[in-house]
Amino acid sequence: QVQLVESGGGLVQAGGSLRLSCAASGSILAFNAMSWYRQAPGKQRELVAAITSGGTTNYADSVKGRFTISRDNAKNTVYLQMSSLKPEDTAVYYCNARIFTGWGTVKSDYWGQGTQVTVSS
Repeated sequence: QVQLVESGGGLVQAGGSLRLSCAASGSILAFNAMSWYRQAPGKQRELVAAITSGGTTNYADSVKGRFTISRDNAKNTVYLQMSSLKPEDTAVYYCNARIFTGWGTVKSDYWGQGTQVTVSS
């Protein structure tokens, strides 16, 4: 069973930075894509950033230019560097690892337990 463990969340002032880490129990090369999602109170979970096994990245419009997703295959870890943080970035951040079928549907889907990020104004 794959385990994803997030770390790096915390309380930061607006304009500050945090780096989230997601450590996988196995090789992240097994996944087609790894992503960060977030869920604020009363809101739906939303995609923040994603990175494919080939290194292609994708970002939500709200974080473009401020957040950077990266991966270290040797450490089986995915990172989310967050800069210029805003109060509206406050949420629980979840790591996701996904394997797709040849038709593009989700074959396997794994989630971490989440890490809280709170940005004070």
